[in-house]
Amino acid sequence: MGRESRDAPTRRPLSGVAERRGGDAGPDRGVAPAPSVPVVAIVGRPNVGKSTLFNRLVGHRAAIVHDRPGVTRDQNIVAAEWQGRPFLCVDTGGVEADDRDTLGANVQRQSRLAVAGADVVILVFDGRAGLSPADQDAVGTLRRAGRPVIYAVNKIDTEKQAGLVYEFARLGVDPLVAVSAEHGRGMADLMSAVFERLPPSSAASVAPRVQRTRLALIGRPNVGKSSLLNRLAGVERAIVDAAPGTTRDPVDTEITLQGRPYVLVDTAGIRRRARVVDAVERLTVIRSLRTIERAEIILLVLDATEGMTDQDARLAANAWECGRAVGFIINKWDVISARAATEERWIETLHERFPAFAAIPALCVSAKTGWHVDRIAALVRGLEQAIDARLQTSRLNQVLRGAVGAQAPAAVAGRVPRLRYASQIASRPPTIAIFTTHPEGIKTSYVRYLQGRLAAAFQIRGCPLRVEFRHSRGTTVQGGQGGQAVCRGRPRPQRAEGRKVSGGRGKPGQGGGPKGRSRTGGSVRSARRRG
Repeated sequence: MGRESRDAPTRRPLSGVAERRGGDAGPDRGVAPAPSVPVVAIVGRPNVGKSTLFNRLVGHRAAIVHDRPGVTRDQNIVAAEWQGRPFLCVDTGGVEADDRDTLGANVQRQSRLAVAGADVVILVFDGRAGLSPADQDAVGTLRRAGRPVIYAVNKIDTEKQAGLVYEFARLGVDPLVAVSAEHGRGMADLMSAVFERLPPSSAASVAPRVQRTRLALIGRPNVGKSSLLNRLAGVERAIVDAAPGTTRDPVDTEITLQGRPYVLVDTAGIRRRARVVDAVERLTVIRSLRTIERAEIILLVLDATEGMTDQDARLAANAWECGRAVGFIINKWDVISARAATEERWIETLHERFPAFAAIPALCVSAKTGWHVDRIAALVRGLEQAIDARLQTSRLNQVLRGAVGAQAPAAVAGRVPRLRYASQIASRPPTIAIFTTHPEGIKTSYVRYLQGRLAAAFQIRGCPLRVEFRHSRGTTVQGGQGGQAVCRGRPRPQRAEGRKVSGGRGKPGQGGGPKGRSRTGGSVRSARRRG
């Protein structure tokens, strides 16, 4: 390889996207290697419409948008596509962040990392507010960074406002594109200018993306979720601050644990609903709860100094009811260890207080020191095997017969439902269909009994095992999520009114005439002879 020119800018790694730095994450975990798709970073001073433009380019609401300045803090990296050409779009917290405090300095550092790792930078101006000294400083900073820059004048919603662009021509920059992120005006011109300035290697075709299991870090504010994300990724992917509520947008990071690819999602802390009064916090909580639905494995981070609270229990129950595998990460153990507490005793206390979570695996770690963080990979692998479990049909029916033999279902209208056959019909989570004579008569307590027997037999821990009861004639009863089971599907066909013309006196299904005579007169035998 030839030596690069000194004047050519050297691309620095983008935290969370580029290849893992040597020695930062250890041999078994770290950020996934850098993809060959181009990276486009959106920067600008606060409240100029960066997040709105980001949502417009990626095609959905991936970032929180609010009139309050400084809502975005961490880098928000989302894979996008424009006219069949893939790229990574990065939203940042603004280049004018107040660096007099620790949080402001961290936001500004994240913006500089995004610029350093981008192939093309989009600097956004506010066309309505006009040119400001902060905009001039941002232009000078990007010129020194040596990155290709597209200058977008935002909030040009109509043709009458097009003249607002000429004020920014004083900067002597090119290209200067008028856009309206809210209404989608000028997006074609903006992206054409972006892809014209991409290096040839970045514009090449890429291989199909590897399917990755999604892991979500959820919990109350200030329990150490972002610190744990940075420790697992091996880079400073998320801002860590002592003030609760630092994280707002969900932060997706592609990582590798023991050679297996995952997407680790850091979420904003979720407080009790009664305590959420701020509009921005309400938006962050909604997005965090939606992250549970998008993930396959939920890692609920607990504060070891406070124990498991009722809010933690509600979050765990919510994830369980959504059919997600759940694991408990007990963080801040470096503080607890000074009190001579043991891991076993802490977990036993948790199970004594919340016996419903006894089947959920728990692990004590310290994100600050890295103690036992390497064991998270084994815990995640166990949860992944649980949600992907394949239950052999013969073994499944053998366990079912043993469970019924030990305790039969309660009788319904004098008849005991017969559980004839069982088969697995889905995974993530594992779902079993049991065919029975009276699916509507299976009680919720018996459903839980079967779930416990089946989960213990197949060693499924940390993952809900769903059971559906089906009638041989097409009726289905959903079970396994609590509450009374509801019968679904086609109703059982009813017998036609009236009685058949057959022998017998007054018996169901036989002739209604006395002494077995037909309604037309004479016995059934004589009627057959006449026919």
